[in-house]
Amino acid sequence: MSKIDRMGTTERMSKIVIHNDTVYLGGQVADNGDAAIGPQTENMLSKVDALIQKAGSNREHILSATVYLRDMKDFAGMNAVWDQWIPKGHAPARACVEARLARPDLLVEVSIIAARKG
Repeated sequence: MSKIDRMGTTERMSKIVIHNDTVYLGGQVADNGDAAIGPQTENMLSKVDALIQKAGSNREHILSATVYLRDMKDFAGMNAVWDQWIPKGHAPARACVEARLARPDLLVEVSIIAARKG
């Protein structure tokens, strides 16, 4: 049977789920909901860094990302931060959609799937 590890689990969700050598992160948002799209994206991605490192992975091993924006007008601002964060030559498969987020002050959320480092 395949092994499934869960980290940061509450009754509702896990922050990290690892199945075999694939890492799944629950949706990550910024802590600073009163900030603009750039700082919110930076804060959100720093949380992703910490979680994927804890799971034995890193940015170079991200396979897929789904980005949720409260308003597509923030697409360029989010991408300005994203493009600096993702290592050159390691862009994951990615989708970006406009969606209502859990709190009205949140502008961006991301869900990540990554491979563990070999």
